[in-house]
Amino acid sequence: MIFALLNFFLLLFVIANALTMPKLSRNLSSNHSIALHIPMRNETENVIELVEMLKTQSYPNAHHFYILDDNSTDDTYSLLSNAINGDERFSLIRGSEPPAGWIGKTWALEQLLTASKEEIIISLDADVRITSEALSRAVSTLDTYKLDFLSIYPRQIVTSFGQRMVQPLLQWSWLSTLILRVTMRSTNPAFAVANGQFFIVRRNAISGYSEVAHQVLDDMELARVLLRNGHKGSVINGGEIAQCHMYSSFVELRAGYAKSLWKAFGSIAGTIVAITFIFASGIAPIILIAMGSAWGWFAFEFIVLSRIISAFVTRGKIIDSLMHPISSIILIYLIIYSWSVRKSVQWKGRTL
Repeated sequence: MIFALLNFFLLLFVIANALTMPKLSRNLSSNHSIALHIPMRNETENVIELVEMLKTQSYPNAHHFYILDDNSTDDTYSLLSNAINGDERFSLIRGSEPPAGWIGKTWALEQLLTASKEEIIISLDADVRITSEALSRAVSTLDTYKLDFLSIYPRQIVTSFGQRMVQPLLQWSWLSTLILRVTMRSTNPAFAVANGQFFIVRRNAISGYSEVAHQVLDDMELARVLLRNGHKGSVINGGEIAQCHMYSSFVELRAGYAKSLWKAFGSIAGTIVAITFIFASGIAPIILIAMGSAWGWFAFEFIVLSRIISAFVTRGKIIDSLMHPISSIILIYLIIYSWSVRKSVQWKGRTL
């Protein structure tokens, strides 16, 4: 019975968010100047498509694209230079190596912040694709809800079986544990939720990235810092205007999660709680069903329904919701794997 109650409450949270969570503004006008910050390291496969996409942006006010090559060991810089081809809306920056106490991503963001001067800072990952009106709608949404920062959550493009099992859990996790309409009015760091793929912040709210200099989960930690400093923010479903294909295989996905999952829950104790929660909500119902328990069926139906609603809201694959127990098993494996390799994790050719 306890597992059914747990999953029933998760379902209630998802339903509440589906009905009340903030929506992207459709207003395309804005009086703000914006700086788009894009750090890139060994991103040759993304260069051409990224630059061509940026050239189609229809933001109505002053805007500038700052792209920093973070000491790539491939042809990223030369490809960027050729693709930009003198377009004055772009500034191409050669980054320096991160100093002691910094990791590559946060140092790149720090350099980009120093290089720009615009009112609104938008950080975008190189593998994110946005529509021509995305910047306008994103900034208008920030103003509509009177926020200081906003995490636009792109639709996650999944191709392999492993990606389909794991990636949708990201959106489902915040839809099933937070009431976004409530938390967006709070400055409690415990309510922090963010995704650095598409992140907007007002310049007057951020003095730099030094407080998250060594944080692998820089997006979540930055959100906590901003909330702690009295700024308000939230996450919003951005599937209408943005999409991201993070990984092309399960091996890449595992490497990506290995660098951050062990930090996601704060400590060993937090990790044990997380694994227990994942087991209780996703795996225990199947065990109960196998034992002939009707409560197992209730628990399974509640959790699957919550996943179906989450998939519908975030434009995911609804059919994958039925395989939530498999998703839970894979996620537990990834958490344990992340802890086992945490002292030797490499990303983009750097040890973290």
